[in-house]
Amino acid sequence: MNSNRINLITLGVADLTRSVAYYKAIGWVPEEVLENVAFFDMGGAKFGLFPLDMLAAEQKRDASELGKGSTTIAQNYNTEAEVDLAFAAAIKAGATAVAEPNKMAWGGYSSYVADPDGHIWEFAFNPFWPLDDDGKIK
Repeated sequence: MNSNRINLITLGVADLTRSVAYYKAIGWVPEEVLENVAFFDMGGAKFGLFPLDMLAAEQKRDASELGKGSTTIAQNYNTEAEVDLAFAAAIKAGATAVAEPNKMAWGGYSSYVADPDGHIWEFAFNPFWPLDDDGKIK
């Protein structure tokens, strides 16, 4: 059994329609959008959006217990210019700037935004992790 993998990342969102529109605006293509859930294909894994109150109910927790911002989801890019473009697209689509694109002490170039529900995304260029043509770390 291979446990060293992730098949699905699901974010709890306040407004599914708004969140789907945001992710579409930054270039994501929905695979399936249903009344109470949306899925995006990530080439072997899925990214889901699910109403926060329903996610809390499934976990048998109060919605106030579900945190946001303490986890970062990251996308790496091949150049600093691509990081700048991703950051600008996210801001235009409704994200909030958390950290403007800048050179990092570890040798890369990075930025952070919060999506409309406060989930933190990093857009980064990491010279130590080259990407293949599909954007996967080599």
